[in-house]
Parts: sequence; C-alpha cells; structure tokens
Amino acid sequence: MATGKPGEITVQQIAIDGQSLRVAIRHGRERQPPLLLFNGIGANWELAKPLLEALTRTTAIIFDVPGVGASPRPLFPYRPSTLARLAASLLAELGYAEVDVAGVSWGGGIAQQFAHQYPTLCRRLVLAATAPGFTMVPASPAVLWKMATPRRYTDKDYMNRIAADIYGGAFRQDPSLIGRHAAGMHGARNLGYLYQLLAMAGWTSLPWLWSLPQPTLVLMGNDDPLVPPINGHILASLIPNAELRMIDDGHLFMVTRPAETAALIEDFLVIADIVPASEDGRHHTKAEQQGRTS
Repeated sequence: MATGKPGEITVQQIAIDGQSLRVAIRHGRERQPPLLLFNGIGANWELAKPLLEALTRTTAIIFDVPGVGASPRPLFPYRPSTLARLAASLLAELGYAEVDVAGVSWGGGIAQQFAHQYPTLCRRLVLAATAPGFTMVPASPAVLWKMATPRRYTDKDYMNRIAADIYGGAFRQDPSLIGRHAAGMHGARNLGYLYQLLAMAGWTSLPWLWSLPQPTLVLMGNDDPLVPPINGHILASLIPNAELRMIDDGHLFMVTRPAETAALIEDFLVIADIVPASEDGRHHTKAEQQGRTS
C-alpha cells in the first residue's frame, strides 16, 4: 500500500496493463478504505486538489484518465467498463482490496460503472454533480455546445467568458474563482477529450441502478446548468441504499466549496448504512430509523 505523511499528496507515474497513468495519492490518518476519485471530463488531477486538501482523515486516490493530463493517450477509444477495469488493476497494484468510490460529473458515470462491475471491491459510493448517462435530463443546447470541445481547458479567455454559464453557482458571483480554477488546467488534448465523449456515447446505468448494493451519497448543486439537479433525484430514487444532499452552489461545488463537500463525504464514509426511504419520503441511516421505531 502507498505510504506517506498524513495530508501529503504524492504523485507518480504507474504503468497498468501497458497504459501509463499519472496517479496522485492524498495520504490520510485513518485505516478505513481509501477513496478512489474519478474526475470530470478533460480534467487533470490537479483540478481536484482543493477537495483533496480539504479532506481531514481520508486517503484518496485519483489518476489522470488516458489522454488527459500526464496520462498518455491510448491507442484506441475505450468504454466505461475499460476504465473500471483499469482502475481495479491500479488498486491491485497499490495493494488495496476494498475502496470507497467517488465520481464527479463525467467521472460519476465511471464511478457507477465501477460499483456495478466490482461490487465486492467498492464499499461505498459518492456521486457528485452527475447523472445516469445518456438517459439523463440534459442541459440546455447552449450549455452542451460549449462543452463539445476542450477549448475551455486551453483558452483561458474563453474559459472566463463561459464559466458562469456552464458551471453556475459561485462562478456567477465571484469571477476571481474562474481564474484560479483555470490556472490548474493543463493537458486536455483534442483526441483524448474525444475519447472521453465517445466512452459515454450510448452508455446508461438506468437498467441496473436498482441492483447497486453500496450505500450511496448523491451530491448535487442547486444551480447546476450542466447537470440539472433533477438527475440527482433520479439517481437517489433508483439506487436502493441512497441519500441525496443538495448543495447551495453550481456544478463545481467540489472546487468552490471544498471544505463543506469534504466534510459531507467523510461523514458519510463513517456513518451507519443508509436504508431506503421511509414513509416520510426521506432516506435515513439505520440508527435514525431505529430511533423512529423505538
């Protein structure tokens, strides 16, 4: 298993099944399973650094998807199942037999696939600002058009012009956040970005969401132009052991509200199992339900 000082982030290049991956590990204090994080489309691992640094006790693992950041582009396009298999091989290489899994936006689809494909490897699941694939309630055409290319990752002026429209939330009120976020962007390549788009073409989790056994936390921003909040309600209603938490922000609340998001995630990773919704329509922990019935 990877070792390091608590709070330290170590970065290394690891070859997995012939594919070189840029891997970052935020070392934690507790001995609970680490958190495997799948990032958003076109995003290098550094864009998740605010969240990694806000974690107080959890070991977290994140890697640049092939064709993004410092992970070289693969020879051929891939599917979500391919990335799930690659991630499982990476965990085996690092010596982990059980993990918690989180995914944000595009990475939320990969996280769902991983939980479905490796149910005994994935203990708990966190889905942030994401949806059940192409069957989602979509963003407006104007927002989707701006997401069709990686230009925002390579053209900082363009990013400044469109960030509020596609990300919403805090980016609407504080333009300085855009510059700080853009400063961490690098390495989004046209073909690598295209491979990410193709990976999700025709993919959906709707047929099997009901079968996911993991306790699941769904986090959604209430001002998210890219992934409308209704998608979070869909996920939480179809995953048997899920709860939904709304955050007063936009699509990138993990970046703009990292301390709040990290606290929600870490609290969820240590609480008792979540059970399906009760008669009042809310999801409760087992401890809560026992209190209600005692």
